[in-house]
Amino acid sequence: MPTENFMDILFYNWQHTLQPFGVDQVPAEKAFNLLVEAYSIPGRYYHTLKHIDRVLSIIEILQGYTNNLATVQLAAWFHDVVYDTEAKDNEERSADYAFELLSNLGIPESIITTVTRLILNTKDHQAAVNDYDSQVLLDADLAILATNPVDYQEYAYAIRQEYGWVAEADYITGRQQVLERFLQRSHIYFTPLMSEFAEPSARGNIQAEIQSLLPG
Repeated sequence: MPTENFMDILFYNWQHTLQPFGVDQVPAEKAFNLLVEAYSIPGRYYHTLKHIDRVLSIIEILQGYTNNLATVQLAAWFHDVVYDTEAKDNEERSADYAFELLSNLGIPESIITTVTRLILNTKDHQAAVNDYDSQVLLDADLAILATNPVDYQEYAYAIRQEYGWVAEADYITGRQQVLERFLQRSHIYFTPLMSEFAEPSARGNIQAEIQSLLPG
């Protein structure tokens, strides 16, 4: 369960994200409570508020690469707001959720359009060469792949828990395919900072997880 201090920091970050748009305190707080509720649904072990906090922290580090920092931050808040491991349209539903809630907050339509596009790009984790805002969001979302081995194992275990309904053999096959796809990419990360400092660690962690999934 998130601590009170953690929630205070998160709410402060939410207010900070909304600051450029002049959203009033009461609707901002109501929207925050809806997000907290969505990310606290039972069955989430990795895709929680802690993940959102981590993503926002990495975006802060990578903000120099963005064209519109506030838009990237908004997309981060909503990119996993709908998360059902038995569904194939989580990103689409998350984008719809963002569209409705941000519209109610009076966020400009042009911003909302970009936010929904950024969220949809997290489906395949691919971004155009000049789409710097998507690149930063995707790098932040996948930063966990480059964490230290202990935290990576915790992440891998949390993902397994989210797919608890899947039989072990089926999960191993599916997970290996996902991990192999990352290794087959010419690069996992887009921003120069992540490419240089995170890419080697991410590939090492992914290879170690694939190895751990093999029999014997």
